[in-house]
Amino acid sequence: MSTTEMAPVAPAAPPPAPPVRKARKPRWEIYLPLGLYLLFTLVPFYWMVVFAVRPRGSSSLVPWPISLENFETVWTGMGFGVFFQNSFLVGVASLVATTAIALPGGYALARFRFRGRRVFLVSLLCSQFIPGAMMLIPLFEIFRTLGLVNSLSSLVIAETVFQLPLSLVLISGFIASIPVELEEAAQADGCTRLRAFFAVVLPLLRPGLVAVGSFAFIHSWNNFLFALMFVSDQDKFTVPVGLAFTLGEFSVDFGALAAGGVVAALPVVLVFAVVQRYLVQGLSAGAVKG
Repeated sequence: MSTTEMAPVAPAAPPPAPPVRKARKPRWEIYLPLGLYLLFTLVPFYWMVVFAVRPRGSSSLVPWPISLENFETVWTGMGFGVFFQNSFLVGVASLVATTAIALPGGYALARFRFRGRRVFLVSLLCSQFIPGAMMLIPLFEIFRTLGLVNSLSSLVIAETVFQLPLSLVLISGFIASIPVELEEAAQADGCTRLRAFFAVVLPLLRPGLVAVGSFAFIHSWNNFLFALMFVSDQDKFTVPVGLAFTLGEFSVDFGALAAGGVVAALPVVLVFAVVQRYLVQGLSAGAVKG
C-alpha cells in the first residue's frame, strides 16, 4: 500500500437523540380549583333535578323512587307543552333570520373596504353595551303601531335586532380568516362572485354559522323580558314567562318549578353538547380576525 494513499474515513456517528421528556402529570393545584368550580356549578342543577323527580312530600337527598308527577303537572296542567312549542318556534325563527342577515353583511365587512368601515364595526360593538330594558318602550310603540303586539313575530324581530351586531362581527371575522385567494381561483375558473361564495366560502363557514345560530337560539330561548312585555295571552307565552307564572301569590310549588326548570334547561344543554366543537372553533376564529 502506497504511503500517499489515505485510509478510508469512518462515517460520522449520528447525533444523539434528544432525551425523551416524560409528560408532566397534572398536579393538585390544577385539580382542586377545577373540582371546586365544578362542584359550585353542578350543585344547583342537582338540587333542581332532585326536587323535580322525587315524590311529593319527600325530603330525601337521593330521589328514590323516581316520580314524574311534577313533569306531568307542568307539561299538561300548566301548559308547558304550549310554552315549549312557542319558545322553539321563536328560537328557530330568530336563528334563521339572524344567520340569513348576518351572512351577507359579514361578507361585505370582511371582503370590501369602504369609508367608515371601522367606525361601523366599533358602533356594532358599542351597541352591545345598551341594555335591552332601555329599548322596551320604543320597541313596544313600534310594534303597537305595526299591529305586532301580542304576537310571536314581535319576539322574533326583537331578538333578531339585538343579536345582529355580535353576529355580524363574528361572521365578518370568520370570513376574513378564509384566504381570499380561494375565491379568486374559483373566479379565474369561471365562477361568478356569488357562485364562488356558495362553492368555496360557505362550506368553510360551518363553525362560524354554528356559533352565530347557537347564540341566537339560546338567547331567544332564555329571554324573559321581551316575552313578558310584548305578549299577554297565555297561549303565546314562552318557557321563561311560563316559569314565572308557576309562582303563586301565597305559595310556591317547588316540585313543579324545578320540573319546569329542567324542561327549560334541557334544550340549551343539548345544543351545547352537540355543537360545542364547532362553537369554540367559530368563536376563536371570529374573535381574532378582521
